[in-house]
Amino acid sequence: MKFRAVGLAVVLLSSAAAAQAQQAQADPQMQAVLDAMKALDAKPLHTLSVMDARTQSSAADAARTVQRDKKISPLPEAKIATKDIAIPNAAGALPARVYIPEGKGPFPVVLYFHGGGWVVADINTYDATPRALALGAKAIVVSADYHHAPESKFPAQHDDAWAAYTWTVENIHTLNGDASRIAVAGESAGANLAANVALMAKEKKTMMPVHQLLVYPIAGNDMNTPSYQENANASPLGKADMEWFVANVFKSKDQTSDPRINLVGRGDLNGLPGATVVTAQIDPLRSEGQAYADKMKAAGVAVNLINVDGVTHEFFGMAKVVDKAKTAVDAANADLLKAFAKSK
Repeated sequence: MKFRAVGLAVVLLSSAAAAQAQQAQADPQMQAVLDAMKALDAKPLHTLSVMDARTQSSAADAARTVQRDKKISPLPEAKIATKDIAIPNAAGALPARVYIPEGKGPFPVVLYFHGGGWVVADINTYDATPRALALGAKAIVVSADYHHAPESKFPAQHDDAWAAYTWTVENIHTLNGDASRIAVAGESAGANLAANVALMAKEKKTMMPVHQLLVYPIAGNDMNTPSYQENANASPLGKADMEWFVANVFKSKDQTSDPRINLVGRGDLNGLPGATVVTAQIDPLRSEGQAYADKMKAAGVAVNLINVDGVTHEFFGMAKVVDKAKTAVDAANADLLKAFAKSK
């Protein structure tokens, strides 16, 4: 009887582990975007060459398709004025787009870095989030690009992000921005860059950002976390896709232990500006994003952790067609407005 009880316990534990590793269902609005991606013939990134991955339809394309099919107006975000600029940099000028809200200014500022694993996508792909932040936070948003891998390996992207920050601090007044109120923001690989800008500003004892908006950040190098296990085959980002990014970005996998990548392994998080951390349930990066939020909290940083069920990686820029994205964007804007008001 004792042996059978132990055997039963093992079966129960195995069943629990299997249930824990099961991928959640996307909510109907999120599923509509995933279906649109399939209809656009978007393939998993890890099955493609870098060039094909850069030119195929993106999750943003799928969201725009759903928006068009449902005849959802692009207003009021479409009214945000934009200006394309180049940020000088030793490694070559960085393309950037400045989003300018209506009003007199000088405006607070958000320096934003797009996602794409440091390999794919650009400031055109990630247009929806900067527009939504400019509108909702009543801020100038500088969406700064950076050199992509594999042409430019790590840490080129982090060097570019710091160059973009120092340029913004020194020059944003020429664009009617308030240099004393600059927040950093980003999605995925871009959220990692935003977090590193805050860490570098602290290390260099220079002007700190007033807030961090980190949307499903790359914050660790452990691909065996609970969310990696649950979402190994998720779309638009799965475990094999992250492995593909690592192979393209780093000279060797060992480099992922660098503290700029493995943020959750750092012990110097005290004194950072407050943060809004947004994670998605159906995303391999969920666990590390939440772990980084917890580590910042433990170090005394004010953190608002927002986990959104039923949505995937890339959901944040889909506020026009996914209600849960709109709710998350509104919460992020509310935090930015508070941070800007405190910094006046």
